[in-house]
Amino acid sequence: MARYTGAVCRLCRRDGTKLFLKGAKCFTEKCPIEKRNFPPGQHGQSRKVKKVVGYGLQLREKQKAKRIYFTLETQFRAYYQKASNKTGVTGELLLQQLETRLDNVVYRLGFAMSRRQARQVVRHGHIQVNGRKVNIPSFQCKVGDEIAIREGSKALAILEESKNFASGQSSVPWLDINREGLSGKVVALPARADIQLPVNEQLIVELYSK
Repeated sequence: MARYTGAVCRLCRRDGTKLFLKGAKCFTEKCPIEKRNFPPGQHGQSRKVKKVVGYGLQLREKQKAKRIYFTLETQFRAYYQKASNKTGVTGELLLQQLETRLDNVVYRLGFAMSRRQARQVVRHGHIQVNGRKVNIPSFQCKVGDEIAIREGSKALAILEESKNFASGQSSVPWLDINREGLSGKVVALPARADIQLPVNEQLIVELYSK
């Protein structure tokens, strides 16, 4: 499947805000947006900053959400269509779907330091859901699902690093996390207040509903 393989720090610089794509680095002074808070490219620093309004603002919000969750346009639009067909607030339902992707749940459980790293952990077959191996990052987790590191993968060095990193992060109320046992359970669907991300989902809905 196609996926973005370029440098991720330039994506934050393009949007002018931290998207937290690089794990621990995003919380240090080494974060590129701290040192070069201007768009990437040869003329990024000299280019005049234009006020983004209307369609441009809506597009920027959509791009931010796609980049945070590492989805491409076709998949992201499918999430929107599914959310718009349900009863409820479309924007919140959209984010709910993205939050309950397996790669994001693995990241929220503290098994990886970034969503990109979590995607790799899933693809390499280190994760099991309800006792069965699942290696599809976009797998949709449901309330009651138990996610754990497979027994043969618990010695991975990356897990200890991720556990230390996760211990300093805020709690995730919709997940029951067992850090020592390297497992967790989805106990509820995430509410909008639980999703602390720099995204205005209403602008995304306005963009797609035109």
